[in-house]
Amino acid sequence: MKQIYRKYDKTLINTLPREAFPGRIIVILSEGEARRAVDYLLRSPRLGIDTETRPNFRPGGMNPVSLLQVSTTDTCFLFRLNRIGLPQCVLRLLTDQGTQKVGLSLHDDWAQLRRRFDFEPGNYLELQDYVKRLGIEDMSLQKLYANIFGRKISKSQRLSNWDADVLTDAQKLYAATDAWTCLLLYDEINRLLTTRDYELL
Repeated sequence: MKQIYRKYDKTLINTLPREAFPGRIIVILSEGEARRAVDYLLRSPRLGIDTETRPNFRPGGMNPVSLLQVSTTDTCFLFRLNRIGLPQCVLRLLTDQGTQKVGLSLHDDWAQLRRRFDFEPGNYLELQDYVKRLGIEDMSLQKLYANIFGRKISKSQRLSNWDADVLTDAQKLYAATDAWTCLLLYDEINRLLTTRDYELL
């Protein structure tokens, strides 16, 4: 039986082994590449999704979303929205009612993306709502993943420059890991809710 915590002790996170996306990472730099990526992604029943924005250290300022990362279980596409904007094919992905999009704090992501172009997101699942069914109260991705899987997601790249001309390997791995782990969390939360094979401490 898996032991999970209502509130996870953050000081334990640095003692855990690190998690990292093991699959293919494909950077999207043109609308043509975006169309092919969307066609590929919409063949999946479920996708992990997240965004990154270049930090603004001045009070009240907010930059447009720089990166949209969308992952299957083995392939993550990094759409560089600072280069390609929000083309129709990406809007088709975000509004699609067939393929489910799974993420954390998705309402914030949608609000940020809608500053580029107003749209109605289709068929998405908010992990912060879903995990409450287990009784877990800590809602950050890092704490949730540590709690449920006993592994650490590094956040070292969070405040890096997501508008850089070329993303570093560390940035690409960070972005892909965040989107991919949303899928893993969904599957495990779903398993625990179905089997009741857990103890809440």
